[in-house]
Amino acid sequence: MSLPGTPYNGGQFERVRSLSVTGFEANTISVASKQLRIELDRLASMISNDEKRAAFENEMDNFYALFKRYLQEKTSTKKLDWDVIKSPNSEEIIPYKNLIKCSESKEKEILNKLAVLKLNGGLGTTMGCVGPKSAIEVRDNMTFLDLTVRQIEYLNEQNGVNVPFILMNSFNTDDETKRIVQKYTGHNVNILTFNQSRFPRISKDSLLPLTHDPEGKLSYWYPPGHGDLFESLYNSGVLDRLIADGKEYIFISNVDNLGATVDTSILNHMIETDAEFIMEVTDKTRADVKGGTLIDYNGQVRLLEIAQVPSEHVDDFKSVKKFKIFNTNNLWISLKALKRVMEDNELNLDLIVNNKTLETGEKVIQLETAVGAAIKHFKKSHGVNVPRKRFLPVKSTSDLFLVTSDLYKLQHGELIMNPQRMFNSVPLVKLGDHFKKVGDFLKRFQKPPHILELDHLTVTGDVTFGRDVQLRGTVIIVANHGSRIDIPSGAILENKVVSGNLRILDH
Repeated sequence: MSLPGTPYNGGQFERVRSLSVTGFEANTISVASKQLRIELDRLASMISNDEKRAAFENEMDNFYALFKRYLQEKTSTKKLDWDVIKSPNSEEIIPYKNLIKCSESKEKEILNKLAVLKLNGGLGTTMGCVGPKSAIEVRDNMTFLDLTVRQIEYLNEQNGVNVPFILMNSFNTDDETKRIVQKYTGHNVNILTFNQSRFPRISKDSLLPLTHDPEGKLSYWYPPGHGDLFESLYNSGVLDRLIADGKEYIFISNVDNLGATVDTSILNHMIETDAEFIMEVTDKTRADVKGGTLIDYNGQVRLLEIAQVPSEHVDDFKSVKKFKIFNTNNLWISLKALKRVMEDNELNLDLIVNNKTLETGEKVIQLETAVGAAIKHFKKSHGVNVPRKRFLPVKSTSDLFLVTSDLYKLQHGELIMNPQRMFNSVPLVKLGDHFKKVGDFLKRFQKPPHILELDHLTVTGDVTFGRDVQLRGTVIIVANHGSRIDIPSGAILENKVVSGNLRILDH
């Protein structure tokens, strides 16, 4: 409503209001940015050792750059244009079956140019374990690390090559991992380790670090996602060392993906096509709806993560029909190209804002990046649609149930699908909270059941399994609260629903 005698100009009022809001936000960003810089400098000044202080300042500079981007993107009106997103074309996603298998003589030649890196920053806390997740036993008393070392050692021995094995640790896993890898000293594998960055958790309210000490509580710090790989590999000197040793390519994957083994067909394809970056993707199922996917964005291949998707388009993103593939996080990268990207300061990975609540109730912000997002910075980059067997992650005891079963055979550290399995697909397994921790999971099976003919298994409640149990078709076992079900040794359950209270006592 206008004052008497004053002509109403609503548009002008809105413009003035808009400018006022913009000015307020710009001032807020400026103040928050300056305050954080002061606090980071103060933390650095508390470190007396010159070398350690320089390393800390470098990490905090990288964090500060990420924080400034966060503030800018927070107020930016420039968002992802959903209408521009297209499915990748035939040149951006190559079917694995179209790759040419290279000869044995060429295999040796190209393997000598390769290094293998595992992302080893995660703890086993979600599965009830203490220490690095890679130290969890997953098959035949062997850990993730044991299996990978065995694979690479066999690869080196069979081909007369020297493929080094590199681990990117976090401050959570570094000390323990360094102790563990000492046991591989006598093996035919050259093992290198380096640490990814350590960034301070930021209070959501104050936008300042929770910590007041550069060596403060571990819970006040976090590893900033695997997108930090490039910076850390470069700063650690490992990148230059690999190039000096004649290595030209690096194969990167998650340490808990038991399907991520060296594949010379993909490496050969990379060399033949002169690609600087290849991402392995695989067909999406309903279990993979949250996984990142490759898209064509204004004619450029890019990784799209669910965190970047506008809320009104999340259902579209999860659609198996629209986005048919997802990122396995198995990546092949040219080391020389990686060095160029780093030295030219070209890397600008999409920001992932991870909001968390600590046990104290404090709300914090973690700023992270994804390693696969770098695909847009490399020449001739594209995806290869690989068979599902190359994506075999162990994120839970339900996954552990599968890899410890007779569904797979172990061959030189590699899990091979049992040829007696009549289907290419893996059973869908859902184990309840009683099985969530590895210790509880192991106590509930006298021996892993036979599941070659299993399609679907759901188990909830207090349930135990005897020896030589066979599960076929669809099996659902539900022990209601206060009840217990013991599946006796030698039992055969085929397309069965078992519920109630069943106890078979051994005599």
